[in-house]
Amino acid sequence: MSRVQVIESSARQEGSVSRELTQAFIAQWKAAHPQDIVQVRDLASAPVPHLDATLLGGWMKPEAERSAEEAAAMARSNELTEEVLAADVLVLAAPMYNFAIPSTLKAWLDHVLRAGVTFKYTATGPEGLLTGKRAYVLTARGGIHAGAASDHQEPYLRQVLAFIGITDVTFIHAEGLNMGGDFLEKGLAQARAALAEVA
Repeated sequence: MSRVQVIESSARQEGSVSRELTQAFIAQWKAAHPQDIVQVRDLASAPVPHLDATLLGGWMKPEAERSAEEAAAMARSNELTEEVLAADVLVLAAPMYNFAIPSTLKAWLDHVLRAGVTFKYTATGPEGLLTGKRAYVLTARGGIHAGAASDHQEPYLRQVLAFIGITDVTFIHAEGLNMGGDFLEKGLAQARAALAEVA
């Protein structure tokens, strides 16, 4: 039995292609792996605060020296990090906003990329501590960006996931969604076909 952690980041609850892809992924995964546990965290309905001095204080200070606000920020970061540590499979659903990921997803990453917990510094550089996990990234894009200089999603997410030790990463892009004509249906069809192969 595996544990699957799904992170939703679309600002839209209705009409979101990334959420549609997520639901398809979950349905297909459960059909293929009925014993697995799937947990969903929605960063739109329950946003994670952006990295601030309070959280930094919680990280840097001994427990006895933390203020109540710092302790609360630390508890939130611990909860998010523990979910990732417990997961065997990580699924990130990320619409493209202004050529990159939603700020809510960046805030979540800032909580879970933690020295000594998900990565460590060594004499030869940083080392990821989450080896052995798989990740799937489901994106929704108005234009076509895969492999282009305008794609700041895939390179960034590959780098941060590798930084914490997750190098088995599959990207599924639904592209051309706002380009009219047959682009929408083609983009959705390609993404759905790729999802079916994953499950």
